[in-house]
Amino acid sequence: MKYFGTDGIRGQVNSKNINGDMFFKFGLAAGKYFTNLKKKKQTAIIAKDTRLSGYALEPALVSGLASAGMHVFTLGPLPTNGLAMLTKSMRANLGIMITASHNLFYDNGLKLFGPDGLKLSDKIQKKIEMLIDSRVEKYLSKPKLLGRVKRLESGTDDYIKILKKRIPSNFKLKNMKIVLDCANGAGYKSAPKMIRSLGAKLIVIGNKPNGFNINKNCGSTSPKKLQKYVKKHRANLGISLDGDADRLIMCDEKGLIIDGDQIIAALALQWNKKKILKGGVVGTLMSNYGLEKFLKRKKIKFIRANVGDRYVKEIMQKKKFNLGGEQSGHIILGKFATTGDGLLVALEVIKALNKNIKASNFFDVFEKTPQFLVNLNIKNENMLKKLSVKNSIRISNKLIKGQGRILVRKSGTEQKIRIMGESKNEVLLKKCMNNIIKTLN
Repeated sequence: MKYFGTDGIRGQVNSKNINGDMFFKFGLAAGKYFTNLKKKKQTAIIAKDTRLSGYALEPALVSGLASAGMHVFTLGPLPTNGLAMLTKSMRANLGIMITASHNLFYDNGLKLFGPDGLKLSDKIQKKIEMLIDSRVEKYLSKPKLLGRVKRLESGTDDYIKILKKRIPSNFKLKNMKIVLDCANGAGYKSAPKMIRSLGAKLIVIGNKPNGFNINKNCGSTSPKKLQKYVKKHRANLGISLDGDADRLIMCDEKGLIIDGDQIIAALALQWNKKKILKGGVVGTLMSNYGLEKFLKRKKIKFIRANVGDRYVKEIMQKKKFNLGGEQSGHIILGKFATTGDGLLVALEVIKALNKNIKASNFFDVFEKTPQFLVNLNIKNENMLKKLSVKNSIRISNKLIKGQGRILVRKSGTEQKIRIMGESKNEVLLKKCMNNIIKTLN
């Protein structure tokens, strides 16, 4: 697609698609698509993370939506799944999250949700793209049909109320000490407030956003500070969110990092024992081979989706599975959420640990296959179509067959090619990966 990637629209602020002019067009085109569905007034709600650029982009987006005749509610900083949950509970037609997720402050973007709280399908996004590329001026509403705009201050509290419905009323954390890293992002208000309300002793870091420090040396992509604080304060658990709080990385009491695959494995094992796991588990092309072998050994079905939690959710719905996610920490609890929610997943883990189970024991369920990831900056997006590159990938996969796997793909959010390899035979794996890298340089 021209504008939308695997997880919405994303890029550097004030270049290409991430600027006020384009956000007005996005709003006008999305507004036009939804107002075409019904004759009555449509409603959109908007949340954002803590990037400085949100102050420039949100008004343009709001203007486009209102100009198309949609009523708009703005919520301010709120986790992505909070926006998805409120889109559904408020019966809005459209939910828009202004965020660049785990990227640094100079990037921004959009994630779009439908009235069911699900990310918009490729089919709908393509229709919106077509509207963007046509003469948008013809979609401007007449003066009497313009939408109204209102700021809602209750977004954080409304989100927390929904989360509390997902846990037992007598669930308390009085005996737990937790370190929480909010990545100076969208969860900096809701996450501490929710966990503190359950009685945990909480040490919070990354909760002082200034518009520039989102994800900077903090959060799920940079968990060293989390490890340090867990060991320093002898905490039971560490929780690290990303910029829009739709994913998390955790840390056990020993200071060891726990990724999304390990969290999924532990939850799958527990849910399977309690007989609440439905169907099996959906991972992605990037999920560790060790996770796949573990689930197979436990006779739990495992399916790989394309990279992106939207594709994970689509297969979960199709196959009626209730657990899925990515190694990066995007984890979807199908019964409770329509997209990844770091805080919700953390609460599910904490429920298990509340029975005096050490985090290190809870997460130690499978041995990870050594995995290596190389990101190459590219200018030519068609590099993967070159015959020399295709032959190199084919030969490398033939060499590693039976001992591991290699995945080469174009990033859906950045102008990069990602090369991932897995094998216990690290010498052979690096040789194969280097062969591919040479043809791409």
